[in-house]
Amino acid sequence: MSIPTPHITAKKEDFAKTVLMPGDPLRSKFIAETYLENAVLVNNVRGVQGYTGYYKGKRVSVMASGMGQPAIGIYSYELFNFYDVSSIIRVGSCGSFQADLDPCDIVIAMGACTDSNYASQYALPGTFCPIADFDLVRRAADKCEKMGVNYRVGNIFSSDIFYNECHPGMEWAKMGVLGVEMESAALYCNAARAGKKALCICSVSDSFIHPEKNMDAEARRTAFTKMMEIALEIAEE
Repeated sequence: MSIPTPHITAKKEDFAKTVLMPGDPLRSKFIAETYLENAVLVNNVRGVQGYTGYYKGKRVSVMASGMGQPAIGIYSYELFNFYDVSSIIRVGSCGSFQADLDPCDIVIAMGACTDSNYASQYALPGTFCPIADFDLVRRAADKCEKMGVNYRVGNIFSSDIFYNECHPGMEWAKMGVLGVEMESAALYCNAARAGKKALCICSVSDSFIHPEKNMDAEARRTAFTKMMEIALEIAEE
Protein backbone atom coordinates (compact mmCIF):
# COMPACT_ATOMS: atom_id res chain seq x y z
CA MET A 1 0.00 0.00 0.00
CA SER A 2 1.24 3.47 -0.81
CA ILE A 3 1.20 6.60 1.34
CA PRO A 4 -1.15 8.30 2.01
CA THR A 5 -3.31 5.38 3.12
CA PRO A 6 -7.12 5.36 2.97
CA HIS A 7 -7.19 6.42 6.64
CA ILE A 8 -4.11 8.63 7.10
CA THR A 9 -3.23 11.48 4.73
CA ALA A 10 0.08 12.41 6.37
CA LYS A 11 3.45 12.22 4.67
CA LYS A 12 5.76 9.45 5.89
CA GLU A 13 8.00 11.81 7.84
CA ASP A 14 5.07 13.55 9.56
CA PHE A 15 4.95 11.03 12.42
CA ALA A 16 7.48 10.71 15.23
CA LYS A 17 8.87 7.29 16.19
CA THR A 18 6.46 7.13 19.15
CA VAL A 19 2.73 7.76 18.79
CA LEU A 20 0.37 8.12 21.74
CA MET A 21 -3.09 6.77 20.87
CA PRO A 22 -6.16 7.80 22.86
CA GLY A 23 -9.48 6.54 21.61
CA ASP A 24 -11.17 9.95 21.62
CA PRO A 25 -10.06 12.48 18.95
CA LEU A 26 -10.77 15.29 21.44
CA ARG A 27 -8.36 13.69 23.89
CA SER A 28 -5.75 13.69 21.12
CA LYS A 29 -6.38 17.40 20.64
CA PHE A 30 -6.20 17.98 24.41
CA ILE A 31 -2.82 16.23 24.68
CA ALA A 32 -1.40 18.17 21.73
CA GLU A 33 -2.61 21.55 22.99
CA THR A 34 -1.68 20.91 26.64
CA TYR A 35 1.69 19.20 26.36
CA LEU A 36 3.25 19.57 22.92
CA GLU A 37 5.19 22.55 21.65
CA ASN A 38 4.83 23.54 17.99
CA ALA A 39 2.15 20.89 17.49
CA VAL A 40 1.03 20.45 13.89
CA LEU A 41 -2.14 18.67 12.74
CA VAL A 42 -0.87 15.95 10.39
CA ASN A 43 -4.03 13.89 9.94
CA ASN A 44 -7.76 14.54 10.23
CA VAL A 45 -9.37 11.91 8.02
CA ARG A 46 -12.79 11.06 9.51
CA GLY A 47 -12.00 13.47 12.34
CA VAL A 48 -9.35 11.14 13.74
CA GLN A 49 -7.00 13.91 14.73
CA GLY A 50 -3.26 13.30 14.63
CA TYR A 51 -0.61 15.81 15.78
CA THR A 52 3.17 15.92 15.91
CA GLY A 53 5.11 18.27 18.17
CA TYR A 54 7.74 18.35 20.88
CA TYR A 55 7.61 17.32 24.53
CA LYS A 56 10.63 18.55 26.51
CA GLY A 57 12.58 18.71 23.27
CA LYS A 58 11.55 15.19 22.22
CA ARG A 59 9.55 14.71 19.01
CA VAL A 60 6.29 12.91 19.77
CA SER A 61 3.04 12.26 17.91
CA VAL A 62 -0.47 11.72 19.19
CA MET A 63 -3.36 10.37 17.13
CA ALA A 64 -6.76 9.00 18.02
CA SER A 65 -7.58 5.35 17.39
CA GLY A 66 -11.36 5.45 17.58
CA MET A 67 -13.26 2.83 19.56
CA GLY A 68 -12.73 -0.90 19.42
CA GLN A 69 -10.21 -3.39 18.10
CA PRO A 70 -11.12 -3.08 14.41
CA ALA A 71 -10.44 0.68 14.58
CA ILE A 72 -7.13 0.58 16.45
CA GLY A 73 -6.24 -2.44 14.32
CA ILE A 74 -6.40 -0.30 11.19
CA TYR A 75 -4.58 2.77 12.52
CA SER A 76 -1.83 0.93 14.39
CA TYR A 77 -1.22 -1.37 11.41
CA GLU A 78 -0.76 1.57 9.08
CA LEU A 79 1.47 3.45 11.51
CA PHE A 80 3.69 0.43 12.16
CA ASN A 81 3.91 -0.84 8.60
CA PHE A 82 3.69 2.26 6.38
CA TYR A 83 4.87 5.15 8.55
CA ASP A 84 7.83 3.46 10.28
CA VAL A 85 6.48 4.18 13.76
CA SER A 86 8.48 2.19 16.33
CA SER A 87 6.25 2.41 19.41
CA ILE A 88 2.57 3.02 20.06
CA ILE A 89 1.37 3.79 23.57
CA ARG A 90 -2.37 3.57 24.01
CA VAL A 91 -3.61 6.13 26.54
CA GLY A 92 -7.20 5.18 27.20
CA SER A 93 -9.80 4.48 29.82
CA CYS A 94 -10.95 1.23 31.36
CA GLY A 95 -13.54 -0.10 33.74
CA SER A 96 -12.14 -1.59 36.93
CA PHE A 97 -12.89 -5.14 38.06
CA GLN A 98 -10.92 -4.76 41.31
CA ALA A 99 -11.94 -3.03 44.54
CA ASP A 100 -8.56 -1.35 44.99
CA LEU A 101 -8.72 0.48 41.65
CA ASP A 102 -10.74 3.71 41.67
CA PRO A 103 -11.32 6.35 38.95
CA CYS A 104 -8.09 8.03 37.83
CA ASP A 105 -5.95 5.14 39.11
CA ILE A 106 -3.60 3.67 36.50
CA VAL A 107 -3.63 0.23 34.89
CA ILE A 108 -0.51 -0.82 32.98
CA ALA A 109 -1.62 -3.66 30.73
CA MET A 110 1.15 -6.26 30.69
CA GLY A 111 -1.15 -8.67 28.87
CA ALA A 112 -4.50 -8.46 27.10
CA CYS A 113 -7.14 -11.17 27.41
CA THR A 114 -9.82 -10.93 24.76
CA ASP A 115 -13.07 -12.31 23.34
CA SER A 116 -12.04 -11.03 19.91
CA ASN A 117 -11.29 -13.15 16.85
CA TYR A 118 -8.55 -10.69 15.80
CA ALA A 119 -5.60 -13.10 16.11
CA SER A 120 -7.27 -15.75 13.93
CA GLN A 121 -5.88 -13.95 10.86
CA TYR A 122 -2.42 -15.35 11.69
CA ALA A 123 -3.60 -18.99 11.46
CA LEU A 124 -1.55 -19.98 14.51
CA PRO A 125 -1.77 -23.59 15.74
CA GLY A 126 -2.82 -22.53 19.24
CA THR A 127 -3.74 -19.53 21.37
CA PHE A 128 -1.67 -16.36 21.04
CA CYS A 129 -1.18 -14.26 24.20
CA PRO A 130 -1.02 -10.55 23.30
CA ILE A 131 1.52 -8.85 25.58
CA ALA A 132 3.12 -5.42 25.93
CA ASP A 133 6.76 -4.53 25.42
CA PHE A 134 8.49 -5.23 28.74
CA ASP A 135 10.82 -2.23 28.61
CA LEU A 136 7.84 0.12 28.20
CA VAL A 137 6.00 -1.68 31.03
CA ARG A 138 8.98 -1.35 33.36
CA ARG A 139 9.57 2.30 32.58
CA ALA A 140 5.88 3.16 32.96
CA ALA A 141 5.79 1.43 36.36
CA ASP A 142 8.92 3.32 37.42
CA LYS A 143 7.28 6.62 36.47
CA CYS A 144 4.17 5.74 38.47
CA GLU A 145 6.37 5.04 41.50
CA LYS A 146 8.18 8.35 41.18
CA MET A 147 4.94 10.26 40.72
CA GLY A 148 3.25 8.57 43.66
CA VAL A 149 0.38 7.36 41.50
CA ASN A 150 -1.81 4.44 42.53
CA TYR A 151 -1.30 1.83 39.81
CA ARG A 152 -1.44 -1.88 39.05
CA VAL A 153 0.41 -3.95 36.44
CA GLY A 154 -1.30 -7.03 35.04
CA ASN A 155 -3.87 -8.40 32.64
CA ILE A 156 -6.60 -6.34 31.06
CA PHE A 157 -9.63 -7.65 29.15
CA SER A 158 -10.05 -6.31 25.59
CA SER A 159 -13.67 -6.86 24.68
CA ASP A 160 -15.44 -6.54 21.35
CA ILE A 161 -18.72 -5.91 23.19
CA PHE A 162 -19.62 -2.82 25.19
CA TYR A 163 -23.25 -3.66 26.03
CA ASN A 164 -22.89 -7.33 26.97
CA GLU A 165 -26.32 -8.36 28.19
CA CYS A 166 -25.42 -11.92 29.20
CA HIS A 167 -21.88 -11.71 30.57
CA PRO A 168 -21.03 -8.34 32.18
CA GLY A 169 -17.40 -9.42 32.68
CA MET A 170 -16.91 -10.14 36.35
CA GLU A 171 -15.85 -13.70 35.53
CA TRP A 172 -12.56 -12.17 34.42
CA ALA A 173 -12.10 -10.55 37.82
CA LYS A 174 -11.90 -14.04 39.36
CA MET A 175 -8.84 -14.66 37.18
CA GLY A 176 -7.12 -11.53 38.49
CA VAL A 177 -7.86 -9.41 35.43
CA LEU A 178 -7.69 -5.75 36.43
CA GLY A 179 -10.26 -4.17 34.13
CA VAL A 180 -11.91 -4.00 30.74
CA GLU A 181 -11.35 -1.87 27.63
CA MET A 182 -11.70 -2.47 23.90
CA GLU A 183 -8.39 -1.96 22.08
CA SER A 184 -5.23 -3.42 23.62
CA ALA A 185 -5.26 -6.97 22.28
CA ALA A 186 -5.38 -5.86 18.63
CA LEU A 187 -2.65 -3.28 19.24
CA TYR A 188 -0.40 -5.90 20.84
CA CYS A 189 -1.04 -8.35 17.98
CA ASN A 190 -0.10 -5.74 15.38
CA ALA A 191 3.05 -4.78 17.27
CA ALA A 192 4.13 -8.41 17.58
CA ARG A 193 3.54 -9.10 13.89
CA ALA A 194 5.45 -5.96 12.83
CA GLY A 195 8.30 -6.45 15.31
CA LYS A 196 7.48 -3.14 16.99
CA LYS A 197 6.71 -1.98 20.57
CA ALA A 198 3.34 -1.33 22.16
CA LEU A 199 1.91 -0.56 25.57
CA CYS A 200 -1.54 0.21 26.92
CA ILE A 201 -1.76 2.59 29.86
CA CYS A 202 -5.33 3.11 31.06
CA SER A 203 -6.88 5.44 33.57
CA VAL A 204 -9.80 3.92 35.41
CA SER A 205 -12.99 5.74 34.44
CA ASP A 206 -15.59 3.32 35.79
CA SER A 207 -15.81 0.74 38.55
CA PHE A 208 -17.84 -2.44 38.50
CA ILE A 209 -17.39 -2.51 42.28
CA HIS A 210 -18.20 1.14 43.04
CA PRO A 211 -20.40 2.43 40.18
CA GLU A 212 -21.25 5.56 42.14
CA LYS A 213 -17.69 6.77 41.43
CA ASN A 214 -18.01 6.55 37.63
CA MET A 215 -16.81 9.53 35.58
CA ASP A 216 -18.66 11.42 32.84
CA ALA A 217 -17.37 12.01 29.29
CA GLU A 218 -15.92 15.46 29.98
CA ALA A 219 -13.98 14.23 33.00
CA ARG A 220 -12.58 11.35 30.96
CA ARG A 221 -11.32 13.76 28.35
CA THR A 222 -9.44 16.12 30.67
CA ALA A 223 -8.85 14.42 34.04
CA PHE A 224 -6.46 11.70 32.94
CA THR A 225 -3.39 13.91 32.95
CA LYS A 226 -1.17 11.56 34.99
CA MET A 227 -1.60 8.84 32.39
CA MET A 228 -0.76 11.28 29.60
CA GLU A 229 2.34 12.52 31.41
CA ILE A 230 3.58 8.97 32.05
CA ALA A 231 3.23 8.09 28.37
CA LEU A 232 4.94 11.28 27.23
CA GLU A 233 7.82 10.73 29.65
CA ILE A 234 8.53 7.19 28.40
CA ALA A 235 8.08 8.00 24.70
CA GLU A 236 11.16 7.10 22.67
CA GLU A 237 12.65 9.21 19.89
